[in-house]
Amino acid sequence: MTASAAIDGARGQHWVAHLARHAHARPEVTALRCGEVSHTWRQLADRVLRISRGLARLGIGAGDRVAFVMGNGAEYVESLLAVSAAGAIGVPVNPRLATAEVAFILGDCGASLVLTDAAFHRLAADAAEDDGIRVVDVSAQVGRPYADLLDGPAIGSPVDGLAAITVDESAPALIMYTSGTTGRPKGAVLTHRNLLAQSQTNLVAFRFEMYDEVYLCASPIFHIGAIGGLAPALLVGARVVVMPTGAFDAGEHLDTMAEHRVTSTFLVPTQWQALVAEQRRRPRDLSRLRVAAWGAAPATDTLLREMGEVFGDADLLALFGQTEMSPVTCVLEGKDARRKLGSVGRPAAGVWARVVDTEMNDVPAGGIGEIVYRGPGLTPGYWNLPEATAEAFAGGWFHSGDLVRVDDEGFVYVVDRLKDMIISGGENVYCAEVENVLAAHPDIAEVAVVGRPHLKWGETPVAVVSPVPGRPTPSIEELRDYARRKLAPYKLPTGVEVVERLPRNASGKVLKFELRDGRTDDRVPG
Repeated sequence: MTASAAIDGARGQHWVAHLARHAHARPEVTALRCGEVSHTWRQLADRVLRISRGLARLGIGAGDRVAFVMGNGAEYVESLLAVSAAGAIGVPVNPRLATAEVAFILGDCGASLVLTDAAFHRLAADAAEDDGIRVVDVSAQVGRPYADLLDGPAIGSPVDGLAAITVDESAPALIMYTSGTTGRPKGAVLTHRNLLAQSQTNLVAFRFEMYDEVYLCASPIFHIGAIGGLAPALLVGARVVVMPTGAFDAGEHLDTMAEHRVTSTFLVPTQWQALVAEQRRRPRDLSRLRVAAWGAAPATDTLLREMGEVFGDADLLALFGQTEMSPVTCVLEGKDARRKLGSVGRPAAGVWARVVDTEMNDVPAGGIGEIVYRGPGLTPGYWNLPEATAEAFAGGWFHSGDLVRVDDEGFVYVVDRLKDMIISGGENVYCAEVENVLAAHPDIAEVAVVGRPHLKWGETPVAVVSPVPGRPTPSIEELRDYARRKLAPYKLPTGVEVVERLPRNASGKVLKFELRDGRTDDRVPG
């Protein structure tokens, strides 16, 4: 590596450069743990460099899309970094989606390669088959393709090799798919600069400590919430402990937090509720936990009080945002959590926010309007969707689709979602997507899907249907069986309510607020 290349590489503000820097400064310090797998910074740098060169041997280069259909593991983190080192674009895909849903994403982004694991190999292979996309399995159980990526010759120092890589920080790093009101997933492009902005936002919110942070990545890595935690962890050189994919086990999580002396983590409220109960049943030493963060659903006053009692040394932190903002837009600190119950906090550092009416006029404090954003974390747009991008950026601000009110102290309260999104157990369920599937049922004349409160999942989708005259009304079991072929399990309705007709306004739009409140007079008895 030439002197000028070394100097240029040290200017990098992307996660490949962060990795090289820590591998240079602290080569033998543990960087990544997942189960029994452990890598130091030097080992991680070496593996990332080898994999990036292996990807190049497969023909993967600048701008190519590499999809991930896999569960959490050390391989997920290292291959994400390797894709960036190769100049390609990572496309994390929810492996809980149905085959047709995954196939749509692969085709829409034009994936050149899919990385998967043993648990999701069949899903990935079936989804990639029609387009002839190559599938590489990271598991030892299925062939050797991933091992072949690692088997390339070692050429010099991995630190020098990574440091010499030039990454255009305005170029896309990731495409994160998120559904919209039409029900078709949209790929939000996130650049390396977006990830840096998110890192800076979370450094302020979490107050990450240089060299002393141990971050537990307990969310699925395909979620933007996990990416939003990994990016700042790599910036400061935190040890990242990844929870493998599997059924949530509160005892296992607490044991991991105690064993690795975790300092910060992010979970959804239902998971924190389970941790509170388990920690009371069998206390662990969690004295190092500084930040207990939650999001994706509101936390109750009871839960916040119990978290304060059980994890008394930790600061409680609520995060709110959306994929297009990389994702955090608002932060609610622990000192305000109970007195501002129901709020998502105030705009995070670096985030510009307004609350506007339909004419883009500012709404006064206490009034209801849509919250719109600007800032360094904002996506440049949706992948191959110029019209959707233009619509989202109308008026020079990004339209979130969230209706909010802001109190006189600047705290934001979400009133409703223009996009009719249901958050069930931390997963986004888009009503239009479910409605499009159910509407094709031969016994249904019209259908609307709304969220109902659920003790465990926060919200759950419920189908409100008007049956075809003279046809039998389908049961919830029949609807779930019908939709299971096209929808992921967490999107399936858990209840069905029957009405003679859906309530609509003068323009024919379904009045979902009436359905959510159960205020329609057309409900069929029984």
